[in-house]
Formats: sequence, C-alpha cells, structure tokens
Amino acid sequence: MALLVPWPAYAHDAPHDQRLPMIGPAPDFNLISQDGARVSLRDFRGRVVAVTFIYASCTDICPMLTANMAHVQDKLGSAFGPKVAFVSITVDPEHDTPEVLKQYAQDFGADLDGWAFLTGDPTSIREVGRKYGIFARKVAKGDVDHTFLTSLIDPTGTLRVQYLGVRFDLEEFRGDLLSLLGESK
Repeated sequence: MALLVPWPAYAHDAPHDQRLPMIGPAPDFNLISQDGARVSLRDFRGRVVAVTFIYASCTDICPMLTANMAHVQDKLGSAFGPKVAFVSITVDPEHDTPEVLKQYAQDFGADLDGWAFLTGDPTSIREVGRKYGIFARKVAKGDVDHTFLTSLIDPTGTLRVQYLGVRFDLEEFRGDLLSLLGESK
C-alpha cells in the first residue's frame, strides 16, 4: 500500500530536553461524534490532541491501536485527563454511525469525557483523511485498507509529530503528550 503523507511523518527521536518538531497547522475537521454532536478540531484548543483513524468492524490492527490509546488515556489519569483529548476518526463512515462508534468506544473502555469517536459523510471523511496523510480504500469482505498514522497536536492547534503504524513505544508517546503539556505552561 502506498503511503500518502502531505508532510514528513516525524518519529520522536530527539532527547526529551528538546521540543518536538513543529510540522504546521493541524488540518481542521467538522464531523459528528458518537453522541451525534458536531465536533471540530477548534473545540479542542488548549488541549493536546491525539488523532487516530480506525473503523469499528476491523478485526486486525484498529482494535490494537484503540486498546493502546485507552491504556495511555488510563495511565494519564485524572490529573492530565482534562488537558488531553483523544480523537478517533472512522475510515468507514458508511457503517460507523454514531451509535456504532459509541458501542465501539464502550467496548474498549474509552473515557468519553476525553475521547471523541467521529464519523461524517464519506466525502468529508476522505478529505480529512487526505489532509492528515491517510490512504483508505475498501477491499474484499467490507474491510478497509488504510494507513495507520497517529498525529499529536499541541494546544495551539499545531501538528507536532506523527507516529506511523501501531507498534510505537507507548511510554514515548505518553512522554510526548506530557512534553507538549509542559510547553503550554
């Protein structure tokens, strides 16, 4: 599968006493949450945001990525929870209705006070995915072949780092979230 990334995907390899790179303004979106509410990236200003792309009927990598994010969310705990937001955007909007995404979130124990599972019309989803560097296409049996890219956005709305794949170091990821929180003080 070809990876379409509009800017370099930076893995975090700088020492922790250095700031994460600034890639550029994070692409905005205006989608629908698991509760049926309109949600845009602007709604998360002042928080560090981790954006992932998944689909609820996936039986392969998406559940692993979602479980990893739930683990990080849990490990951050109540002290940092209000300052960090997780956003999972479906790549299968024809099937992932708000109700389906809400059940998916509950199945993984996601704290919905700090995590939005988003859907929308197929054109909007494709456009948001494209802007974030996500390639997605339907394949046999209704599966969706797609790029696994997790993006970290700082409280000002600047895209700072992207993790390609799902097997990145969760402690490093958590450290990067905390690093971005530290910058905003």
